[in-house]
Amino acid sequence: MNKAVNDGVWSGSWVAERLGVRLEGDDELTGMLGLALRRNPKRAHLLVSNVLGKHVPQSPSVVYGAGFALGRRVRELLGAQEAARAVVLGYAETATGLGHSVADGVGLAPYLHSTRRPVAGVARAGGFEESHSHATSHLLLPEDPALLVGDGPLVLVDDEFSTGNTVLNTVRDLHERYPRRRYVVVALVDMRSAADAGRLAEFAGEIGARVDLVAAATGTVRLPEGVLEKGQELVARYEAESAGAGGLSSAPPSGPIAQFPAPPNSGVAAEAGREGSAPGSGFAVEAGREGSAPGSGFAVEAGREGSAPGSGFAVEAGREGNPPSSGLAIEAGREGNPPSSGLAAEADHEGTPPSSGLAVEAGREGNHPGARGTARQAPTGPHPEDARTHPHITRIDLHWPPGLPDGGRHGFTPAHRSHLEDALPAMTARLAETLPKSARRVLVLGFEELMYAPLRLARELEQIADGVEVRYSTTTRSPVLAVDDPGYAIRTRLVFPAHDTPADGPGERYAYNVAGAGFDAVIAVVDSVADTPELHAPDGLLARLSAHAPQVLLAVVPSYVPGPLALPERHPMLPEPLRGPAFSSYAPEEVGWLLQDLSDVTLEAPTEEREEAIQSGGAHYAESLPVEYQPSEQYQELFQTALAESAARLAQAAGAVTEIVLAERSPRPVLVSLARAGTPVGVLMRRWAQFRHGLELPHYAVSIVRGRGIDANALRWLAAHHDPRDVVFVDGWTGKGAITRELTAAIREFEASDGITGFDPEIAVLADPGSCVRTYGTREDYLIPSACLNSTVSGLISRTVLRADLVGPNDYHGAKFYRELAGADVSVAFLDAVSARFAEVVDAVDATAKELLSGDREPTWEGWAAVERISEEYGIHDVNLVKPGVGETTRVLLRRVPWKILARVGAGADLDHVRLLAEQRGVPVEEVAELPYTCVGLIHPKYTRGATGADGRAVNL
Repeated sequence: MNKAVNDGVWSGSWVAERLGVRLEGDDELTGMLGLALRRNPKRAHLLVSNVLGKHVPQSPSVVYGAGFALGRRVRELLGAQEAARAVVLGYAETATGLGHSVADGVGLAPYLHSTRRPVAGVARAGGFEESHSHATSHLLLPEDPALLVGDGPLVLVDDEFSTGNTVLNTVRDLHERYPRRRYVVVALVDMRSAADAGRLAEFAGEIGARVDLVAAATGTVRLPEGVLEKGQELVARYEAESAGAGGLSSAPPSGPIAQFPAPPNSGVAAEAGREGSAPGSGFAVEAGREGSAPGSGFAVEAGREGSAPGSGFAVEAGREGNPPSSGLAIEAGREGNPPSSGLAAEADHEGTPPSSGLAVEAGREGNHPGARGTARQAPTGPHPEDARTHPHITRIDLHWPPGLPDGGRHGFTPAHRSHLEDALPAMTARLAETLPKSARRVLVLGFEELMYAPLRLARELEQIADGVEVRYSTTTRSPVLAVDDPGYAIRTRLVFPAHDTPADGPGERYAYNVAGAGFDAVIAVVDSVADTPELHAPDGLLARLSAHAPQVLLAVVPSYVPGPLALPERHPMLPEPLRGPAFSSYAPEEVGWLLQDLSDVTLEAPTEEREEAIQSGGAHYAESLPVEYQPSEQYQELFQTALAESAARLAQAAGAVTEIVLAERSPRPVLVSLARAGTPVGVLMRRWAQFRHGLELPHYAVSIVRGRGIDANALRWLAAHHDPRDVVFVDGWTGKGAITRELTAAIREFEASDGITGFDPEIAVLADPGSCVRTYGTREDYLIPSACLNSTVSGLISRTVLRADLVGPNDYHGAKFYRELAGADVSVAFLDAVSARFAEVVDAVDATAKELLSGDREPTWEGWAAVERISEEYGIHDVNLVKPGVGETTRVLLRRVPWKILARVGAGADLDHVRLLAEQRGVPVEEVAELPYTCVGLIHPKYTRGATGADGRAVNL
């Protein structure tokens, strides 16, 4: 098959030769994938798909056909009855168009894709993190929340399946909210290692559901030792050269820029929208007419009856009667061309006999292509026909149908699909009418998550525009190194500012392999949210495109915003905060609890039962409470000893973080602690401000739940009574930073839904061993005695509860007040012991605060990286089961089913209580050198009730 993308060279050879990276597996892999490099602390190499339509411009029929074919395979796997009940979910940003094409292939399946764009008025139905990505937070924003409810199959679509962690963690998160019996994971390529491959079946067993995998090709990536460091060094070197040269590419030009990759010539068959296709072996796409009879290989008949492609890969883009022979032939608009074996394209004139290999006559007399590819010299500056200071942009009114979604961000139903099919011919005709008569090579360029609408327009244009070679790709937020070499997948890179006012702030965006490809016209398709001054700026996308194409056209698709849903009427006034002694053992002025009292509800369940329910997806951890741990006399003595030894250290950290808050955040902050671990720290900060500055700071406690977000009603109350800009969220410590990320996403969602701005998601913590925040008292990982106990050191308040039958849309999250444990309560004693040391640490606090305020406190997220490494090294494959730091490890031993404890070699008295708890629960403590935390707690990764013995002690795998 044709493995080459550029000049007869595989587009992964440059990286493979320099780093020793190898692709192993199906023959199709090197036709489907190239390799590139990127600046990434976890994975330097990037698999670049030749059929995705993201980084590499490709025939839109090939891009759509690849996804549609996978959808047909899913339909065959499920059967027609189950396929009719399926929902398809695609991943932003790269797989939004692929997922939508898969949904078309499945048939009647509604489609939804994740998004990184919050939308005002649309509530989040879910969300998840993609830890290996350059941008990680995904939101699920269906217009109809019922879209994800039901027990029909859920089909998850991504461009590649590498370790599988992202998909499996997504399924686990969704299964907690919307459990179902069957999942299907779909990807263009399955690149899991042998170790990762077996986890799919194990995972299915854990959640009690069937999980299938469908992929167009299978293989793996072989990485030599030290590849990450070598890759990072290469990226740094070439980026430096590029900065010095100021060019489009990060390496010197190597001559002509070849056109586009040869797609795979075998694999899967797809009939892309009409009856009567009879695909043979291989990958066949009949793109819109009855009666096609593709033979073996990969055939695309793009718009006429009677084509009879032979073996290989054939694309006939608009004429009857062409008999392409074996190999890959592209005839772009003239009758009578007899392409021979190999890959041939004739883009303008009749009668040209391309030779074997890849030959292209690109639309002008006298052009002599290179050895392989559509060869044109890469322009090094503005196009000679474009001497304008400000580019002339032709705007096209598509007459997009009112009410038709622009994609799957809020859901795309079968009715929407039918509406789009009816409107496509007229919209595409408007594009064709606006194209310059001389245009022979046209790129339709989509925009980040907006992939499907431009793809369908491009595919329709490819079918109706005689004599025009149409290609399709999209812009992206993903930064990739460009190297102008035939053996490298990303030859050129256009850089321009983001132009859709992204929620995560301004930044660079990119279009790859567009410069130097010799396009006569580029049609940029964006949604109306992205039609901003930044798009039209001198350094914007349109200006960048105009430097490399004589004509740039702009088509704007209206951004679909769902209409308001009929929501239950909110109470005109939310309840006032609960206060002690009626709720909690704290004095009423110390803290107000923005919670509802569930003390009369039985919520406790045995730890083992909770763990099994949580890990199986049968329940969320916030839907029940663990039985309160009753400390032994020995453990209580250990707590008192630890408190006496650490009180001064805690007083110093509490004072330092308070001083930073007063200096940087607000002179009169409103402290809002995250219940309940943050509440004792919030009280200590309030006491320090009173002691040192005579300030009486308001302090409230609110609930935040991993995977569910912060209590929005609590935020509404706070916004009604205080300036949100003065609110400072407080927690006890950071572990891997999951709550930090959760709060950031929740505040962004709240701003979009309520229109209330000003809340700063930056958390202030006593200790930040995970390096996740800027506002902290210390980054040491040591024992905070309040972590040793549960409610008896937290005002006798339980952890918070969020369950649909108890917490309505107008209610605060809930919690219990354990009045019956008053005899064991040390909450106030803990606070008093630390506060008593304030006077002796004043000088130390001043010095610490001064040092922190003048130093570099930017988060490095080294804790998250360590957790990911530990998760893989110990075969857990779920970061949620790895709890780093003394505080989190203590929680594991008190509330969960622990598997083992990792302790840093030489850790001293800070771990005495951990060792005691581990001994009581039969959990091994393993000493580890160079551990970034003092200790790490591992939750049992395959917990069932059989994972503990009859005596309740842990049984190890």
